[in-house]
Amino acid sequence: MDYQFKSIEQKWQQYWAANQTYKVTTDTTKPKYYVLDMFPYPSGAGLHVGHPLGYIASDIFARYKRIKGFNVLHPMGYDSFGLPAEQYAIQTGQHPAITTQANIARYRQQLDNLGFSFDWSREVRTSNADYYKWTQWIFMQIFNSWYNLETDKAEPISTLILKLETLGTREIKAVCDEDALTLQPSDWSAMTHLEKEAELLKYRLTFLKQSTVNWCPALGTVLANDEVKEGFSERGGHPVEQKKMMQWSMRITAYAERLLQGINTIDWPEPLKEIQKNWIGKSVGAMVKFQHIEVFTTRVDTLYGVTYLAIAPEHELVAQLTTPQQKESIDAYIAQTKKKSELDRMADVKTVSGAFTGSYVTNPINGAQIPVWIADYVLAGYGTGAVMAVPSGDQRDYLFAQHFNLPIIPILDAQQIDTQADPTKEGKYINSGIINGLTYKEATAVIIQELEKLGAGKAKINYRMRDAIFGRQRYWGEPVPVYFKDGLPYLIAESDLPLLLPEVDKYLPTQSGEPPLGRAKDWKYKHKYDYELSTMPGWAGSSWYWFRYMDAHNNQAFADKKAIAYWQDVDLYIGGSEHATGHLLYSRFWNKFLKDLGYVTQEEPFKKLINQGMIQGRSSFVHRLVDEDGKPTNTFVSFGLKNNHQTVPVHVDVNIVENDILDIEKFKASRDEYAKAEFILENGKYFCGHEVEKMSKSKFNVVNPDDLIERYGADTLRMYEMFLGPLEQSKPWNTNGIEGVFKFLRKFWKLFHDDSFTFKVSDQNPTKAELKALHKIIKKVEEDIERFSFNTSVSSFMIAVNELTDLKCDNKAILQDMVIVLSPYAPHICEELWALLGNTNSVSTATYPTFNPAYLVEDNFNYPISINGKTKTNISLPLTMEAIDVELYVLQSELVTKYFDGKTPKKVIVVKGRIVNVVL
Repeated sequence: MDYQFKSIEQKWQQYWAANQTYKVTTDTTKPKYYVLDMFPYPSGAGLHVGHPLGYIASDIFARYKRIKGFNVLHPMGYDSFGLPAEQYAIQTGQHPAITTQANIARYRQQLDNLGFSFDWSREVRTSNADYYKWTQWIFMQIFNSWYNLETDKAEPISTLILKLETLGTREIKAVCDEDALTLQPSDWSAMTHLEKEAELLKYRLTFLKQSTVNWCPALGTVLANDEVKEGFSERGGHPVEQKKMMQWSMRITAYAERLLQGINTIDWPEPLKEIQKNWIGKSVGAMVKFQHIEVFTTRVDTLYGVTYLAIAPEHELVAQLTTPQQKESIDAYIAQTKKKSELDRMADVKTVSGAFTGSYVTNPINGAQIPVWIADYVLAGYGTGAVMAVPSGDQRDYLFAQHFNLPIIPILDAQQIDTQADPTKEGKYINSGIINGLTYKEATAVIIQELEKLGAGKAKINYRMRDAIFGRQRYWGEPVPVYFKDGLPYLIAESDLPLLLPEVDKYLPTQSGEPPLGRAKDWKYKHKYDYELSTMPGWAGSSWYWFRYMDAHNNQAFADKKAIAYWQDVDLYIGGSEHATGHLLYSRFWNKFLKDLGYVTQEEPFKKLINQGMIQGRSSFVHRLVDEDGKPTNTFVSFGLKNNHQTVPVHVDVNIVENDILDIEKFKASRDEYAKAEFILENGKYFCGHEVEKMSKSKFNVVNPDDLIERYGADTLRMYEMFLGPLEQSKPWNTNGIEGVFKFLRKFWKLFHDDSFTFKVSDQNPTKAELKALHKIIKKVEEDIERFSFNTSVSSFMIAVNELTDLKCDNKAILQDMVIVLSPYAPHICEELWALLGNTNSVSTATYPTFNPAYLVEDNFNYPISINGKTKTNISLPLTMEAIDVELYVLQSELVTKYFDGKTPKKVIVVKGRIVNVVL
């Protein structure tokens, strides 16, 4: 039979499932390789053709590594807590678990249809209680830990308590809140239990604190920075404002330096590494006290140039600093700032705005009175929430000073500040008291020494990164395993895990503004104490999930130590770069924490990371005729004729367009308004316009992989997605070329069959030409896969099959190796042919053929023969033939002598293995 892809693919998908072909166990006789995709959130829309791009690439690599002798872990699961299911629950009343289950079933069907070699026995779902039990458990370990700067790692809180009991705070070097008390052992022992617990919260790696957050009233929840775009929620486009709330936070800042240094040890894309470095934002500088306001600066040498202080509108001292005369303008400015997200405030460098508090502070270095302003370019959570403004050296400060008529003091003799700030460090200091005449390096040391002497400052390293807010005021997330007693948080007992999500009547905040969990009836710890009503953020479950895949059904631990010791870390991780400052940073943080406590073996979770490019939509347009008044008619003009008419473009469903030609009948049936549409055609056809845009339902350019699989098969789709271009690059989807890949697979199938499509191979010895064609592709595919250049392999497969077809190759030994080489890309057809060749096991158990360079060594060379410098013919001669023999052969060949015209050659130049030139 001809290539019957539907029955073949269905057969082998059933075989793999029934035989658990890709189920993996610990096997110490083989090297391990862990290939992981960023697990998806199961949305209701299912997969479009852009989504599987990374999954196909990782699957090819996983299949290749198996046949190269590796024990491959290639699992899949679902990041199944999320806002969309909750929003649907709010609208319909349907429990998010039901929506999520239905969406997962749809995803699973689509993933299975693509023939992925996932070990489904290890599937995880972050919203399942047997999974989030361990997310809660990890939270508890973080709560019960502090960061010891002496050992440079997290330690159990019990070691801190022991130090407080025996040494006091004098010997403790910890990452902690600024207001942590200075204590003697006697002070600690004199404290009440409540006082001790309150003080320990200042050290714990997860803690409750008043924080400025992105509050979305419409969604009733706090949003992460990456969930806010230009002051509106990414989900739903609702206004977001800045608000102070008691929030759980995680002290990721304790790991800032390790996160920064770790970037140098991992094989990640450079742009992504730069994003993380900038997000962490290490700065070396000094803390300076302007009376009760402390600032961090990287240019302490500019202290004499300070002409105002700017503090964040949310700064805790704003009310205290504001004079009665300035209260109205300060209040108005704060209200205006609340409408902007922090990202917007940082990004807007053109708008100059601020308000004067009416108060002044003293510059510690020269006693000058410095006015205090509030300005939205200062963020409460970055540094101290206050900056010393030096207009002569900073452009933003310069524009602010000009706008509000504040002094601009030059401080270096090399500064040019007539039209803009000059941040130079060149020249000698002027107008700068004790550092006049010094250079930058000299001045910095002198200023820091003077500040330390005055008790007004000290050298300090600062990081832009802030502690991670760890709470959302919504229902569909992990409950926080905490209860409250006497106003303080305590962990529930480990034996009470998992703390299950309670049932609620609605998925909305309570009338008093509490999160949805406040609606739960009789939901108290030990029937007595209030639980925490926030749930964990979306990133909690994804910050450790790769460990659960190592041992997915363990009820005693998040993963067995032996399994962790064997699998260690992820060798290859594929996913989007949009997670650079979210999931990819938090995962590194949790991994380092778990290593500190001895639960895991590796410092970094993901050795190599590849960001797959986006597959963009190729939108199609019909061009609707408009009348003289500009109103649309029901007539549509073909693309090539649109310039002769006044038209407006209208998106049309790409699934009723093929090679830019519209299926007019399907278009008429797509909407009632088009039922009686008329068309101005080109040569009897309606041609659509097209444009590359993001793939989305609103643009009618979503291509469903199910439709393509139905028409061409999964193997064709897998190979075509790779064929589109380099994995890391974004590229437009275009179905026009898929036919070529389908024809290639049919041609490959035909190699194993005679003209009547009867399976037929021979056991004859392979010819040199056949071996050459085979070993070229063995070498090429191995090199391509190892460097993740999947698109070039597809082209090479086509060339190899064309060569073998021309050679009329039906040799079993050649074709069997071809099946193995192609199997990572097109597993279904290769399994079928592997079985037809007489093999009883899956092709995934085969061994990748060994490349033999001897088969690519040429025995003959096709010499170009030139007469007086012009090529006239070619002669194939053995490469072993010496130059003198080549010359004799050429001079006797009729192919050459016919060009002599009776003349005798004066000279023959032979470059062995290159060229022959006869000079007449």
